[in-house]
Amino acid sequence: MGRNRLPLPPSSKLITPGGLQKLRAELDHLWRVERPKVTQAVSDAAAQGDRSENAEYIYGKKRLREIDRRVRYLQKRIPDLNVVDRPPDDPSRVYFGAWVRLEAENTNEVEYRIVGPDEYDPDQGWISIDSPLARALLKKTVDDEVLVQLPGGEHRYIVTGIHYRTAGR
Repeated sequence: MGRNRLPLPPSSKLITPGGLQKLRAELDHLWRVERPKVTQAVSDAAAQGDRSENAEYIYGKKRLREIDRRVRYLQKRIPDLNVVDRPPDDPSRVYFGAWVRLEAENTNEVEYRIVGPDEYDPDQGWISIDSPLARALLKKTVDDEVLVQLPGGEHRYIVTGIHYRTAGR
């Protein structure tokens, strides 16, 4: 496998106010806390002499590259994001920020929140607006049937509830 990779499809630029706040906090933490700490560790390791076999130096330089890569990404990404801080004009339909309750084929009920790609969290039930399920749910209303092709195969859901929470919740 060569170094040439296909470019990733562009991700949505939507984000919730809480998601933006987390990204800014991460950038601030990386820049003000993490990077200076790693830079000092690399400097201390370099002072020990031979750098070619110094694991602390090699690991520190690698960690510094990872931090710098993430900082550059966040510095480019944050200004491009569009914060969605209010519910849509038609709250009876599924749009960005919606909490959607679904009944699966096996009668299990699940609830997902549609968020931006920078803040998805499966443990909380947050799915990216760019995911196949979220794209299939967009503009649906209660009692609509959704058929979506997921990695595990084709799944059928029925929308049983849609609600939006205010920014403070």
